[in-house]
Amino acid sequence: MGVVETNAEDAAPSEALAALARACGVALTYTGWDGTPRASSTSAVRAALTAMGVAAGDDDVCRGSLAALADLPWVRVVPPVTVVRAGQSAQLPVHVAHGDPAAATLTLEDGSVRALTQLDVLVEPRQVGAKLVGRATFEIPGDLPLGWHRVEAATTGLRARGYVVVTPERAPLPARIRARRPWGLAAQLYSVRSERSWGIGDFADLADLGALSAAAGADFLQVNPLHATEPVPPIEPSPYLPTSRRFLSPLYIRVEDIPEVAYLPSQQRAVLEWEAEKPRRMNASTDRIDRDTVWRLKSAAFEKIYEAPRPACRQAAFEAFCLREGHALEEFATWSSIAEAHRGVPWPDELAARLPAAVDAWREEHADRVLYHAWLQWICDEQVGRAQHAATASGMGIGLMTDLAVGVHPQGADAWSLGRVLATGIAVGAPPDMYNQHGQSWSQPPWQPRALEQAAYLPFRDVVRAAVRHAGALRIDHILGLFRQWWVPEGHSPADGVYVHFDHEALIGILALEAERAGTIVIGEDLGTLEPWVSDYLNARGLLGTVVALFEKQHDGSPTPPEHYRADALVSVTVHDLPPTAAYLAGEHIPVRKELGLIDDVAAETATSEAERAAMVAYLRERDWMIEDWEEEDLVAGVHRLAMHTPALLTAVALTDAVGERRSQNHPGTHTEYPNWQVPLADANGVPVLLDDMFDHPRLNRLLEAVRTARQS
Repeated sequence: MGVVETNAEDAAPSEALAALARACGVALTYTGWDGTPRASSTSAVRAALTAMGVAAGDDDVCRGSLAALADLPWVRVVPPVTVVRAGQSAQLPVHVAHGDPAAATLTLEDGSVRALTQLDVLVEPRQVGAKLVGRATFEIPGDLPLGWHRVEAATTGLRARGYVVVTPERAPLPARIRARRPWGLAAQLYSVRSERSWGIGDFADLADLGALSAAAGADFLQVNPLHATEPVPPIEPSPYLPTSRRFLSPLYIRVEDIPEVAYLPSQQRAVLEWEAEKPRRMNASTDRIDRDTVWRLKSAAFEKIYEAPRPACRQAAFEAFCLREGHALEEFATWSSIAEAHRGVPWPDELAARLPAAVDAWREEHADRVLYHAWLQWICDEQVGRAQHAATASGMGIGLMTDLAVGVHPQGADAWSLGRVLATGIAVGAPPDMYNQHGQSWSQPPWQPRALEQAAYLPFRDVVRAAVRHAGALRIDHILGLFRQWWVPEGHSPADGVYVHFDHEALIGILALEAERAGTIVIGEDLGTLEPWVSDYLNARGLLGTVVALFEKQHDGSPTPPEHYRADALVSVTVHDLPPTAAYLAGEHIPVRKELGLIDDVAAETATSEAERAAMVAYLRERDWMIEDWEEEDLVAGVHRLAMHTPALLTAVALTDAVGERRSQNHPGTHTEYPNWQVPLADANGVPVLLDDMFDHPRLNRLLEAVRTARQS
C-alpha cells in the first residue's frame, strides 16, 4: 500500500531535513486509524523542529543543526539527567578537555556520598569547535536506592552537576488488587451536587460521595481532573484545559468547611449563610453549570474568611505548606495575582515575558495577594486530603482515583512559569480517528522534549508528585503522550500535524518512582491510535491500561467475549468523551454530532450504530445477561454485567449510567458549540439528582446490585 500525502502541494522533505527530523524524534510518516500509511507534510515537520529550538531552514541550515546535535553530548561535562532502573548498572560519560583528569561522585538522597569508579572504556576524542574533547566513563552501580541522586563531575578548574534517577522496575500494584479486582464509580465532580453545594459539586461532596460509594461496595471513586482554574472569570469549563496541573481549583472548596469560618463575627457568618442561598438555588436546575457566578460568590466569601484570625497551629500548618510547595507555589500565586489584577487587559510586556526583576517587584508590592492565592491552595489541599481520608476510612481499598490532564491552557500559570520547557507555536492534539474524523487540536502547548531533558525532567516530576499526593490511584489522560505526541503547528489543521517522540523510558520510570513513593496505582488511558507494543510496555512497568467495553469488537462486529479482555486494565462501559450508555446504544449522539459538524454521513453512522446495538443485544441474550423482553435499563445493566465478567483488575461504573442520565458531558472536537463540562447530573426524566438522596435512587441501586452480583459470580 502506498503512502498517502497529507498535503499534495507539499513536496517531500529533503534528505537533510529528513535526517534532522529523525535525529530529533520527529516522525516523517505515521499510520492512520484505518491502517493507511500517511506522510506528514514538510511544513509540519519543519514547524515541529523550529518549536524544539532546532533551526531547520534550508538544507545547509539543517546540516548545521544536525552537526550541532551530534556535538551536544560532548559539550556537556555530564548529562543533565540519567534515568536507570533499580538493580541495573549504567555508564556515565564525563567530558573534559582531552588529556585532563576526571572524577565523579554521587550524593544520594539521604546525604551519603559515593565516589564513582572510572571504567576502562576507550573512546576516541572529538573535535568540537577549536577544542579536542575527551570522554571518561564512570560506572553507575546497580545497588543504588530508588530516588533522585546528584552526580558531580570534576576536572581541571571545572565542576558540573546532573541527576541520576533510580526508578522501580514496576509501579506499585498491591497483591490485594489482583485478588479482589475492585470496582468503583466514575463521576464528574462539578456535576454532582448536594443540598449544601454552591451550584457546583465540591470537595465536601467528593468526600461524601466517596463514603457513600464505599458503603455501596465500591473500592474507588474516579473523578475528573481537579486542576487549577483561572483566578477570575471567565472560568474555562474544561477540566482538561487547566491553568496549572501542579495545583488545585479553589472553585471546588466547600466554603463552610474552612475552619476559620468559626472565627468570623456572628454578623459576618449570618451574611455568609445568606449569600450561600443564592448559588444553592442553582442545585435544583438542570441548566448548564455557571462557574463564573459560582466563583464570584465563593471568592467574595473567601476574601472575608482569609482576613479571619488563624490559631497558632493553623498558621504553622499554612507556613509548613508554603515551605513544602516552595518556589512552584510562589510562582503560581504570583501568576494568579497578576492575572487577577489585569483581568481583561493586556499584561505589561515585562510581566508577560516573566522578566525576573519585574516579577520580583510585583511580588513584593502585592505580597498579600500572592499570600492569599497561596492560602487558597492550602485550603484546597486540606479538603482533598480529607476527601481521600473519608473514602478510605469508610472502607474503600483505593479511595480517590484522580485524573492527570494531558496539558495546560496556553495562557495559564504553568505556561507562564514553565515556558522554557514547553513548545511554542504548537498545540498538542490527535490525528483523525474513528470518533473524530477531522482530527483534534487541544490548544495546549506540549512538553518540549529536548528542553525537558535539559531540565532533568524536574518539571514533569513536580506535576506527577502533585497528582499522586492525595490519590490511591491516578489515571493518566492520553498516556500515549509520554511516548509520542501529535503536534499541530499554528495555522495548520488538526489533520496536518506530526508525531514527535519522547524518551518514554525516562518519563514512565519517573512516573513509576513517584507512584511508588505515594503508594498510588497508575492507569494509563491507552486508547486511540497507538503502536501495538505500547500497552505491553505499560503493563510490564506495572501500569494498567484502559478498556472501553463499547469499543471492544471482534472482526465480525460482535462484542468481544469478556474473557478475552486484557487483565492489566481498568475497564468501563463508557467514558466521559462518550454519551451515557443508553444514549450511545440508542444512537442519540449521531444527530448531535452531525449538527456540531463532527461527522458527514449520518445514514452510515446510524446504520453502524443500529448494527452495533443489535449485536450487543444478541450477545447479552446469548450469555443470559439480559431478559428477552428487555427495556433500556436492562440493556445498560447487561453491558455492565459483561464488563464485570472480564479479568480486568479494575472496573468503573459511570454515575451517569447509574442514574439514567442521557446527555453527554463532552463532545470531543468542540468548544463553545456544545455545553461541554457544564451538564449537571440528572436522571432519565431530566430531573436533577442530588447527592443527598442519590443512593436511594431505584435505578442506581438496581444497577449497583447487578454489578455486585456479577462480580460475585
